[in-house]
Amino acid sequence: MTNAAMIVTSDPVIGDDLLRLAAAADTGAEIVRDAGEARAGWHWPPLVLVGAESAEEIAAAGLPRRQGVVLVTREEGTDDIYRKALQIGAQDLAVLPDDESWLIDAMAAASEPVEAWGTTVCVCSSRGGTGASVFAAGLALSAARVGARTLLVDGDPLGGGLEIALGLEDHEGARWPDFADRRGRLSAATLREALPNLGDLSVLSWRRGAPVPVTEDAMRSLLDAASRGFDLVVVDVPRHPGEIGRCALRAADVTYLLVPAEVRAAVAGDVTATTLRRETAELRLIVRKPAPGGLTPEVIAEAIGLPLAGVLDCDRRLPAILEDGDLAQALRRRGPLADLCGQLVSDLGLQPREPVAEAA
Repeated sequence: MTNAAMIVTSDPVIGDDLLRLAAAADTGAEIVRDAGEARAGWHWPPLVLVGAESAEEIAAAGLPRRQGVVLVTREEGTDDIYRKALQIGAQDLAVLPDDESWLIDAMAAASEPVEAWGTTVCVCSSRGGTGASVFAAGLALSAARVGARTLLVDGDPLGGGLEIALGLEDHEGARWPDFADRRGRLSAATLREALPNLGDLSVLSWRRGAPVPVTEDAMRSLLDAASRGFDLVVVDVPRHPGEIGRCALRAADVTYLLVPAEVRAAVAGDVTATTLRRETAELRLIVRKPAPGGLTPEVIAEAIGLPLAGVLDCDRRLPAILEDGDLAQALRRRGPLADLCGQLVSDLGLQPREPVAEAA
């Protein structure tokens, strides 16, 4: 485990407390007892936690100023504590035990590379029964097939559970109720390990029974962890988004609107697009065939005023496949859904990761 923090303290109680918080953040930390030991590793860890009793020694040692220094104390804010924080160039002051949650979040953040942000995609539909949930699952499966670490988020508590279409309903792992009241930063590694998965595809869905309300703080925390821990996050957003859907739409890099090639559905799509434009950054159109009246995808795209990202042809095999909970199997062979999702994954710029060599 990589050390995310260096703890500079001669106080064994503060040292033990901070090591306990590092364990809670699922990261490593190293204790050094004096300025001499601190000098050797001063520039390396993302976070340096300095006990208040060691602050004057650190200041006297003339160590260079750097980002990520926190003064840790058991005293409430006093003039002396603020003076020590200034002397060592600390950007933050943490008081134990009140700021334990903040310190856990800071250590979890320090353990993860800031450049590792994935792509977030939302899928919506202009009316019920369009197949948006199946399309969202297909897109996630296609990304996982090319080696992208992918999270599929079921944003519809009344939709019956996306995990059923993937045959994951009996797999152990966390569901929405386990995150519903979450506050603060969530470790990306912890999120990946907690969820049921099919190889590179992890799924966050609902338990059977009455859905639990998910707070805005919980959704933001989860999306933040997901964007740090996955290459692609696909959120199935219901027609009436609710808190989950609105948070996801605001975080999305791309939102796909699925519209059947029918006149009434196209009119509904125009209304839906008007609403979605206020919530999401980039909106693209997917037209689902058949077209009973001969309405073409290009005409629908022009009428709604959206770029046409793709066309989903009818696949008569899908209903039986979904009943068997084997959508993953369907994506392994050629077909309208597999072809379109493969094209969109390529358009998103997701590349296969280098395979990891197995030990002999």
